[in-house]
Amino acid sequence: MSEPLLRIDDLVVEYPVTGGVFRALDSISLSVDKGTCLAVVGESGCGKSTLAKSIVRLVRPTSGRICIDDVDIATMSERKLKPYRSRIQMVFQDPYGSLDPHLSAVDIVAEPLRLRGVRSKSERETRAAALIDRVGLPSTALHRKPAEFSGGQRQRIGIARALASEPELLVCDEATSALDVSVQAQVLDLLREIRHDTGLTYVFISHNLGVVREISDTIVVMQSGRIVESGSTAEVLARPTQPYTAALRAAALDPTTMVGVKPRNVVSRLGATGTATPTSRGAA
Repeated sequence: MSEPLLRIDDLVVEYPVTGGVFRALDSISLSVDKGTCLAVVGESGCGKSTLAKSIVRLVRPTSGRICIDDVDIATMSERKLKPYRSRIQMVFQDPYGSLDPHLSAVDIVAEPLRLRGVRSKSERETRAAALIDRVGLPSTALHRKPAEFSGGQRQRIGIARALASEPELLVCDEATSALDVSVQAQVLDLLREIRHDTGLTYVFISHNLGVVREISDTIVVMQSGRIVESGSTAEVLARPTQPYTAALRAAALDPTTMVGVKPRNVVSRLGATGTATPTSRGAA
């Protein structure tokens, strides 16, 4: 039996707003076993990205626990958190905005190595070049800048940069949503291959149930900052118990196309009875 690499207990995140606070995450609890992939799905604004940012500690939780191998990092100081930064890495949604436009691909991927104490520039560049090759980019890409790459190629560079830290947990926050269908499939194949080869653990944030079905073992469904359903991906998507999950599933196209109606557009059709108004399969 595998052991949880990540365990979250009663996580709450609140943001100050005029006249009070907004609770973005409300008592979230979940666990992710080593070597597995957990998908987090839900409509826009449900708290998915806040959860992702909390896991990598870009957001400091209001209360609750975020444990990596039973060590709570939720309220750690930056000094104590530093060793955990390399163990938990993130691939961001926007492959255009997440890379420094002034650096070459090899320098972008080498930067985490410098931060980890690899002093030799030649060693950093050699290791960065190997990672760029690992994600399927040619050697001619090494000294090109982000503007010279396609969106899918930039996302591959982002993945290589994350791998440079040799993480145990990779958080993918809508990492394929900005890509077209064929490129989504290529990036998913790459993530599956990396997981197979390295045993890397994933938390995969997405609104696209076709993508989720392709990559994840387990799933949690979020609504208004809370988890409303969870279980094995195959079971939850085949036999959802909550009307909200059924509405999300109704929004999805055939998984082989990996595109679909934004969940918020379908969830907004839910009536007071909690049943979804029938939608055309494949509507935009």
